[in-house]
Amino acid sequence: MKLLLVGLFALTLFSCSKSKIPDMTNDSTYYSEKYRPQFHFSPEKNWTNDPNGLVYYDGEYHLFYQYNPYGNTWGHMSWGHAVSKDLLHWEHLPIALSEYLDPATGDSTMIFSGTVVVDKNNSSGLCTGKDCMVAIYTSHVHKDNQGLVQHQSMAYSNDKGRTWKRYNKNPILDIQRKDFRDPKVFWHEPQQAWIMLLVIPDLFKVRFYKSTNLKEWTQLGEFGDIGDTTRIWECPDMYELPIENEAGKKKWVLSLSGSHPAGPAFVGMQYFIGEFDGTTFKADDPKQPPLYVDYGKDFYAGIVFNNIPKEDDRTIMIGWANNWTYGNQIPTSPWRSAMSIPRELSLKKMAKGFRLIQHPIKAISSIRGEDIKDLSSILKQSFELEIAINVSEGKESGVILKNTDSYTKIGYNSSSHEVFINRTMSGDVSFNKDFASIDRVKTEPTDGKIKLHVFFDYSIIEIFANDGEATICEQVFPDPGPTIVSSFGADSVTITGWEIKSTWR
Repeated sequence: MKLLLVGLFALTLFSCSKSKIPDMTNDSTYYSEKYRPQFHFSPEKNWTNDPNGLVYYDGEYHLFYQYNPYGNTWGHMSWGHAVSKDLLHWEHLPIALSEYLDPATGDSTMIFSGTVVVDKNNSSGLCTGKDCMVAIYTSHVHKDNQGLVQHQSMAYSNDKGRTWKRYNKNPILDIQRKDFRDPKVFWHEPQQAWIMLLVIPDLFKVRFYKSTNLKEWTQLGEFGDIGDTTRIWECPDMYELPIENEAGKKKWVLSLSGSHPAGPAFVGMQYFIGEFDGTTFKADDPKQPPLYVDYGKDFYAGIVFNNIPKEDDRTIMIGWANNWTYGNQIPTSPWRSAMSIPRELSLKKMAKGFRLIQHPIKAISSIRGEDIKDLSSILKQSFELEIAINVSEGKESGVILKNTDSYTKIGYNSSSHEVFINRTMSGDVSFNKDFASIDRVKTEPTDGKIKLHVFFDYSIIEIFANDGEATICEQVFPDPGPTIVSSFGADSVTITGWEIKSTWR
């Protein structure tokens, strides 16, 4: 009877990857639920967390993501899948990689985070044509909800990601540890080899490996024991970024998820700037205070796209717009969690050294609707604002976004030199005691002004301060009804706005 039940459960898990998601995009109720983002990616239903396997291939951007096919909280981790031609309008595809059971042992294997690469020269020998897509991911083996081991496995697709087959000699990398995960793989042209970096989370180590065929991996160096170690390290990524105003110059960035600038009660992302010598990453300043990717509570596990064409020359990151502190409890249904706006990354030399610069992708202007001429009653809760604040010493100024009896304040405090968002009265904050918060980031005016580029999307606010020098991504769950935008403080505040069209309906 036990084997029969295991077999039935395994059949259920495998059947997920075969199911066809119905086309509901012409349904007027589609993606119209309370709090549903209209231009951020979210699954049609159920739980999602980390973006996985971001890759561009043959005219399509692929977004894979941690997904629970069976419910609205974390569990049964599999890879959901969607594709887009512009990073804004997404087509849902069947589940790519499903959790599965070993009938012999009863152990279940979840599909944790990982990478997809385009094997352009068939180095793996798995492609039926000149190239194919290869996924390298963490297999999380568990029994009775107890983790047993994490190792790295591989799957491949010869039909542009529509169907996947697991490699028959998995795992491809196993060091017999309970926590060893989140591989990021990329092609390193100087070595003509694949490089993998992944984390030993509880030891705060990033380990590097090398391969010529994606199957056999040789250990290289390690990076760690610096930066913020108040929470475990997860989801590493590494990429070269151009330096603004220095033509042709680039530096390497290594980013990690784990710690948050507000302390260990929350999760966030930090990054390091340095060089990759082909063996390991070396930070320019090992004693530099931690640098954070985002100062809101809701940006985590961000990774960049592989295989962006050289002529495009963008580095594009997407993050998970939620936080583990309250992520399973946010008041949304039938889905839970969304992704950030895709962000274009670069570096800029500032007074204290190089810093990460982030911009919303330029294509987002293509979904602008009408100019907002009346800020006192914005009917759609999906809009974009450009705000300029003339800063006066000792003042706090900005905008209030009000919905019936709820409101969110966004502004600048010139005494503390901080851009801030206050969501303590933003609507439903009752679902978790740690949700209501005021979050801040140090930002210096330019020519006496602070510029804020704000995107409001029903339950997500993203702020890009001073042309991307600092960012804040936060969830809010406001009262229904039109949004009233008004300024506050003694400083001069100029506001320009646009409605943003739904990318789902």
